[in-house]
Amino acid sequence: MAFGQSPGPPAGQRQVNRLLELLNEAGHSDFRDARGPLDLTQRQAAGRFTRGEADALIELLETELEQQRSDATDAGPSPEPHGGNEIASSTTATPTAPRRISRDERRAKEAQRTLRDVSDEVLATELQRRGWVVMEP
Repeated sequence: MAFGQSPGPPAGQRQVNRLLELLNEAGHSDFRDARGPLDLTQRQAAGRFTRGEADALIELLETELEQQRSDATDAGPSPEPHGGNEIASSTTATPTAPRRISRDERRAKEAQRTLRDVSDEVLATELQRRGWVVMEP
Protein backbone atom coordinates (compact mmCIF):
# COMPACT_ATOMS: atom_id res chain seq x y z
CA MET A 1 0.00 0.00 0.00
CA ALA A 2 1.43 3.36 -1.00
CA PHE A 3 1.76 6.21 1.45
CA GLY A 4 -1.51 8.08 1.89
CA GLN A 5 -3.65 5.42 0.24
CA SER A 6 -6.61 3.98 2.05
CA PRO A 7 -6.25 0.27 2.87
CA GLY A 8 -9.94 -0.30 2.18
CA PRO A 9 -13.41 1.15 2.65
CA PRO A 10 -13.71 2.98 5.97
CA ALA A 11 -15.70 1.53 8.83
CA GLY A 12 -19.09 3.05 9.50
CA GLN A 13 -19.81 5.18 12.54
CA ARG A 14 -21.92 2.39 14.07
CA GLN A 15 -19.02 -0.04 13.78
CA VAL A 16 -16.61 2.42 15.40
CA ASN A 17 -19.10 3.16 18.21
CA ARG A 18 -19.67 -0.57 18.82
CA LEU A 19 -15.93 -1.11 18.86
CA LEU A 20 -15.49 1.67 21.41
CA GLU A 21 -18.24 0.15 23.60
CA LEU A 22 -16.49 -3.23 23.53
CA LEU A 23 -13.15 -1.62 24.35
CA ASN A 24 -14.73 0.12 27.34
CA GLU A 25 -16.20 -3.19 28.52
CA ALA A 26 -12.76 -4.76 28.14
CA GLY A 27 -11.27 -2.14 30.46
CA HIS A 28 -9.82 0.38 28.01
CA SER A 29 -10.73 4.06 28.03
CA ASP A 30 -10.28 4.67 24.30
CA PHE A 31 -8.49 3.45 21.18
CA ARG A 32 -5.16 4.98 22.22
CA ASP A 33 -5.33 3.21 25.57
CA ALA A 34 -5.96 -0.10 23.78
CA ARG A 35 -3.18 0.40 21.24
CA GLY A 36 -0.55 -1.62 23.10
CA PRO A 37 -2.65 -4.51 24.39
CA LEU A 38 -4.54 -4.95 21.11
CA ASP A 39 -1.52 -4.19 18.94
CA LEU A 40 -3.33 -1.44 17.02
CA THR A 41 -1.57 0.77 14.48
CA GLN A 42 -1.37 4.56 14.84
CA ARG A 43 -4.19 4.91 12.33
CA GLN A 44 -6.37 2.52 14.30
CA ALA A 45 -5.48 4.19 17.61
CA ALA A 46 -6.89 7.40 16.12
CA GLY A 47 -10.19 5.58 15.53
CA ARG A 48 -9.82 5.02 11.78
CA PHE A 49 -10.55 1.44 10.76
CA THR A 50 -11.48 -0.30 7.55
CA ARG A 51 -14.73 -2.26 7.55
CA GLY A 52 -12.87 -5.56 7.62
CA GLU A 53 -10.58 -4.50 10.46
CA ALA A 54 -13.53 -3.24 12.50
CA ASP A 55 -15.59 -6.39 11.89
CA ALA A 56 -12.70 -8.67 12.83
CA LEU A 57 -11.85 -6.72 15.97
CA ILE A 58 -15.50 -6.53 17.03
CA GLU A 59 -15.86 -10.28 16.60
CA LEU A 60 -12.64 -10.92 18.49
CA LEU A 61 -13.62 -8.65 21.40
CA GLU A 62 -17.15 -10.07 21.58
CA THR A 63 -15.75 -13.59 21.72
CA GLU A 64 -13.29 -12.56 24.42
CA LEU A 65 -15.99 -10.86 26.52
CA GLU A 66 -18.35 -13.84 26.16
CA GLN A 67 -15.54 -16.12 27.31
CA GLN A 68 -14.88 -13.91 30.34
CA ARG A 69 -18.60 -13.83 31.19
CA SER A 70 -18.94 -17.60 30.90
CA ASP A 71 -15.85 -18.07 33.07
CA ALA A 72 -17.37 -15.75 35.66
CA THR A 73 -20.71 -17.61 35.66
CA ASP A 74 -18.96 -20.99 35.80
CA ALA A 75 -17.29 -19.87 39.02
CA GLY A 76 -20.77 -19.35 40.49
CA PRO A 77 -21.87 -16.90 43.14
CA SER A 78 -19.75 -16.74 46.23
CA PRO A 79 -21.48 -17.84 49.43
CA GLU A 80 -22.51 -15.03 51.76
CA PRO A 81 -20.56 -15.05 55.01
CA HIS A 82 -23.55 -14.03 57.16
CA GLY A 83 -26.02 -16.63 55.89
CA GLY A 84 -28.27 -14.64 53.54
CA ASN A 85 -28.66 -11.39 55.43
CA GLU A 86 -31.28 -9.03 53.94
CA ILE A 87 -28.77 -6.20 53.75
CA ALA A 88 -27.03 -6.46 50.42
CA SER A 89 -23.31 -6.46 50.70
CA SER A 90 -21.54 -4.08 48.36
CA THR A 91 -19.41 -6.31 46.21
CA THR A 92 -17.50 -4.57 43.51
CA ALA A 93 -16.21 -6.56 40.62
CA THR A 94 -12.50 -6.15 40.27
CA PRO A 95 -11.67 -5.40 36.67
CA THR A 96 -9.45 -8.01 35.16
CA ALA A 97 -6.43 -6.91 33.22
CA PRO A 98 -7.25 -6.77 29.52
CA ARG A 99 -5.81 -9.70 27.61
CA ARG A 100 -3.19 -8.78 25.05
CA ILE A 101 -4.30 -9.78 21.55
CA SER A 102 -1.44 -10.55 19.23
CA ARG A 103 -1.10 -9.16 15.73
CA ASP A 104 -1.22 -12.71 14.33
CA GLU A 105 -4.44 -13.45 16.18
CA ARG A 106 -6.04 -10.25 14.89
CA ARG A 107 -4.87 -10.90 11.31
CA ALA A 108 -6.15 -14.48 11.45
CA LYS A 109 -9.56 -13.22 12.54
CA GLU A 110 -9.57 -10.66 9.70
CA ALA A 111 -8.65 -13.40 7.22
CA GLN A 112 -11.45 -15.65 8.51
CA ARG A 113 -13.90 -12.80 8.14
CA THR A 114 -12.73 -12.13 4.58
CA LEU A 115 -12.87 -15.80 3.59
CA ARG A 116 -16.55 -16.00 4.50
CA ASP A 117 -17.31 -13.69 1.56
CA VAL A 118 -15.32 -15.78 -0.95
CA SER A 119 -17.34 -18.11 -3.18
CA ASP A 120 -16.81 -21.85 -2.92
CA GLU A 121 -15.45 -22.06 -6.46
CA VAL A 122 -12.82 -19.38 -5.91
CA LEU A 123 -11.78 -20.93 -2.62
CA ALA A 124 -11.53 -24.41 -4.16
CA THR A 125 -9.47 -23.06 -7.06
CA GLU A 126 -7.05 -21.36 -4.69
CA LEU A 127 -6.68 -24.51 -2.59
CA GLN A 128 -6.00 -26.58 -5.71
CA ARG A 129 -3.41 -24.03 -6.80
CA ARG A 130 -1.69 -24.58 -3.45
CA GLY A 131 -1.62 -28.34 -3.96
CA TRP A 132 -4.69 -29.43 -2.01
CA VAL A 133 -7.17 -32.01 -3.26
CA VAL A 134 -10.68 -30.56 -3.21
CA MET A 135 -13.98 -32.43 -3.57
CA GLU A 136 -17.61 -31.48 -3.04
CA PRO A 137 -19.25 -32.61 0.21
